[in-house]
Amino acid sequence: MRTTPSLRGRGIAAARAVAIGGAAALLASACLDGGSSGATDRVEIRWFVGMGAGSDAPTIPAQEKIVEEFNASQDDIELVLEIVDADQAPNILSTQIATGDGPDIVGPMGIRGRSTFPGAWLDLTPYIEENDYDLTDFDPALVDFYRIEEEGQIGLPFAVFPSFMYVNLDLFDEAGLPYPPQEYGAPYVDADGTERPWDIETMTDLAKRLTVDADGNDATSPDFDPANIVQFGFGNVFADIRAQSTLFGSGSFVDAEGNAQIPEHWAEAQQWYYDGMWTAHFIPNGPYGDSDMLNAGSWFESGNLAMGNTHLWYATCCMAGFEGTWDTAAVPSYDGTTTAKLHADTFSILGDTEHPDEAFQVLTHLIGDAAEELTTTYGGMPARISLQDGYFDRVGAANFEGQDINWDTAVDGMSYVDNPSHEGGMPNFLEAEAVIAEYATRFAQEEGLDIPAELEALKADLQVVFDAA
Repeated sequence: MRTTPSLRGRGIAAARAVAIGGAAALLASACLDGGSSGATDRVEIRWFVGMGAGSDAPTIPAQEKIVEEFNASQDDIELVLEIVDADQAPNILSTQIATGDGPDIVGPMGIRGRSTFPGAWLDLTPYIEENDYDLTDFDPALVDFYRIEEEGQIGLPFAVFPSFMYVNLDLFDEAGLPYPPQEYGAPYVDADGTERPWDIETMTDLAKRLTVDADGNDATSPDFDPANIVQFGFGNVFADIRAQSTLFGSGSFVDAEGNAQIPEHWAEAQQWYYDGMWTAHFIPNGPYGDSDMLNAGSWFESGNLAMGNTHLWYATCCMAGFEGTWDTAAVPSYDGTTTAKLHADTFSILGDTEHPDEAFQVLTHLIGDAAEELTTTYGGMPARISLQDGYFDRVGAANFEGQDINWDTAVDGMSYVDNPSHEGGMPNFLEAEAVIAEYATRFAQEEGLDIPAELEALKADLQVVFDAA
């Protein structure tokens, strides 16, 4: 499968409106002063976007508007927006930090982004106390989610992005197949009324029947031509191998002692995916996944994928080109366990900011007065309890007029989140991700691999990287 960074690398690279790469362009940015006079007595606060949502073209105008309105609302702070390509953001931010020229605020940023820079973030605890900042509009568990041992309160709740199955109803109708269940725990009911557990086995069977070649043969037919597939049954959209594997349950490449490991159920997941790509052909392999037929990575948006597993953000960032009717479905279980991976975004302040008080003022604006507009823009469910009513009505009206989407499935999936997170930290994080990416390239591009041997090699390579940390 295509191994685009988890978007928090979200979106399509071709859709980037601002792409920054190379040291000479590090400070290139979308700088907005909201019509201010540019007086030098304003404190400049730089807002770095790219470690999560926000670098996709459709999201940029809303962020620019937030900056303009904030700068026009007061005379003390000049908020400067810096948008960089999501693929380059970690390297750019790392260079800025190393040269002592880091931004003040980074976000929206998920678990992966924070894990990339352990120890870099400001503990917000004294600023929350000094400003008597009201936390009662957040679920206390979400506040605690950002309280990291030995680092403190490195963020506050902003947006959550549950995952679920995106279902192309038109392709199911064309195949004469009933839709997958939308309620967790409910069975799949076949056309003859037979009930089957909604699990990986049932989903695999459906995916094969929904994978079709140019002559109309599905992947269960002896006449099926895997060299001329025009429609696939299933795919994890914009997911790295950790996200892929989490469909089979939560896990980590790091054990409790900090050593490299390959969880058994993740090894089973990788074999299933690889067989699905190269033997059973119901999952796009690398060449198919990068093709125009599957919209160069945005598979479900292409209209040629029957079932796609991904997050809520995909609905707003990447569905503009979808033509047809779609709805949600529950994530299938594996070995009796259901895991619907979760993304959760926040804004964090770098610990070496020269203006922590002003940065905290901006941060609380982004997760406060600007939260409704920004969460709608990014496609995230607001973490603020007061903003959750009507959220999905707003999303549907803005993006899917005339379609009756069952958003309850997305909300219900948050009862099955992955813990530990698939985006959790690893020693020597960026180097570890580079090792994983090398494996993933072979996985997606090369037929005939011995997956158990490849995973053993991956474990050994990760151990070298972890030891170097």
